[in-house]
Amino acid sequence: MEKKIAKKPKNAIGHREKGGVPPFSLFARTVIKGLEITPFHKTYYRLLQEFAMRRLRKVIVSIPPQHGKSLGSSVLLPAYMLGLDPGLKITIASYNATLASRFNKRAQRIMDSEEYAGLFPGTRIRPLTSRSDAVRTATQVEVEGHTGELFSVGREGSLTGNDVDIFILDDLYKDAIEANSPLIRDNCWEWYISVVRTRLHNDSSELIVFTRWHEEDLIGLILNKEKHIILEDPAQLTGFPSDTWLVLNLEALKDSPPTPVDPRLPGEPLWPARHGAELLAGKRALDPLKFECMYQGKPSVNEGLLYGDNFQTYDFLPPDTVKTANYTDTADTGEDYLCSVCYNVGTDGSIYITDIVYSPEKMEVTEQLVARMLVANGTRIACFESNNGGRGFARAVGRLAPLARIEWFHQSANKEARILSNSATVLRYIRFPADWRLRWPTLYTHLATYRRLFRANRWHDAPDVLTAIIETEVIPQSAKRIKKITYTAAR
Repeated sequence: MEKKIAKKPKNAIGHREKGGVPPFSLFARTVIKGLEITPFHKTYYRLLQEFAMRRLRKVIVSIPPQHGKSLGSSVLLPAYMLGLDPGLKITIASYNATLASRFNKRAQRIMDSEEYAGLFPGTRIRPLTSRSDAVRTATQVEVEGHTGELFSVGREGSLTGNDVDIFILDDLYKDAIEANSPLIRDNCWEWYISVVRTRLHNDSSELIVFTRWHEEDLIGLILNKEKHIILEDPAQLTGFPSDTWLVLNLEALKDSPPTPVDPRLPGEPLWPARHGAELLAGKRALDPLKFECMYQGKPSVNEGLLYGDNFQTYDFLPPDTVKTANYTDTADTGEDYLCSVCYNVGTDGSIYITDIVYSPEKMEVTEQLVARMLVANGTRIACFESNNGGRGFARAVGRLAPLARIEWFHQSANKEARILSNSATVLRYIRFPADWRLRWPTLYTHLATYRRLFRANRWHDAPDVLTAIIETEVIPQSAKRIKKITYTAAR
């Protein structure tokens, strides 16, 4: 429990936690002048402080690239922990020894500074010009007069004879090529089990900090095999069990519901001053699968995807079509998406998607959006699911788009069974405009990353609508089981 801080402290260094310990965020600002600490950095640093105080023993954090992950975990944290306890043996590991030693040298420079000496006068490392017997190299530095040290090692490097109190694993895969290699993933896991875990003792702590690359990377394997709890509320930090991993995933663009730990609304960027929503949306549009993995902490492998990037596209609509229609499914809850799709049916039975409204906005907003789309596309038949207020929505849209014949029905069939059993037919008959990933990037992402394991998916809205279009246009017998009601708007 942190002691309340005075409103006007005499100086930064005099600002202490109970027992004379400076808070980690204050330490960071003191030793790195001009360091920007945003709201998400405060959350991250609070977690690192709990780890440094040994109140958390097993922590996993996934953070997008270029958001200050390694500065906090692998540069500032080791220096801070050696200041708190100069007898600690800390090891930093990364995908190669060069990167790990770079973290080590940056931590050493902080420990050389006057600011650090003012905060932690009892922790000193050998000056570069000194002839002290204490070791100081790029990979190892000892604390003078104490047993503590900071050691760095590359993945699969040896730790023979080294007991470790604190293990910090920071990005054990260099890039997607390494993470997608089963051999490298297997070697990394073997090294973790046979080297890292064998160096730990009863009082050891582990911090794993990654940009995610693959479902079966080290984080993925640990989460599948060991007890873990997702951090959503700061109250969870109190009395956390030492045998359980505490997991924090910070999305670059908020997709998940707001929590006390991450109160952003959907669509808000993690660090808007450096990585704004428009920049991130552009990266997502270029490669949604990699974006979900690296920036959102939600890796998928192609073998586990229902559709992947296998949708057919078209450059021009065929000159002759037999039908111009729309299918709309309103959002199930306040966190889901309304999905409304306009399409043309070709003479060969192919379904050409022409326009889409895919939005989490409230009904009074989406009613206007859907109506304008129906008018702009000259839609003559529009089918609405009446579940979840869909009937009232359909009536409102019908008044705004009087030329469309509005039909509604209640969908009672099992959603999981419908989506999974019709997935191949969806890929066979549905055709999107060639630029659809740019026009509707969120919908593209939700479809391209949709998994075969139904319960692993957060959003079912887009697959549900594509399935319903197939059931309506390609599998007419399914339509016979649906009792449709036609509504004609007052002219």
